[in-house]
Amino acid sequence: MRIGELAERAGVSTRALRHYEQQGLIRARRSANGYRDYDEADVRLVAQIRALTAVGFTLEDARPFVACLLAGHESGAACPESVDVYRRKLAEIDAEIRALVARRAEVAAQLKQACPGCAIRRTK
Repeated sequence: MRIGELAERAGVSTRALRHYEQQGLIRARRSANGYRDYDEADVRLVAQIRALTAVGFTLEDARPFVACLLAGHESGAACPESVDVYRRKLAEIDAEIRALVARRAEVAAQLKQACPGCAIRRTK
């Protein structure tokens, strides 16, 4: 399939696909006329990349998942390297949460000092 069809099926722009290719995450074959040519496996690769980036992973984070799929595994998460990325990302998220909680407490303390009678509401 050509780049436009892959983009449509994967729900990304052709520009994103070219970027993924430039980063070495996907590889296009070239047809006789020089057009990029992709197959069904590329749809899975791009879907994996999109799913990861949608929840905050970088393209570099996606590499082990792509490699796992290219190695023939059913899931990009089936390899130990991918599990390591999940663990590292969870640790990063936990650190971000701790930092946000500390910032919230500081802002709440400043509000309490500035406005002793003001209610501090927690939002969900």
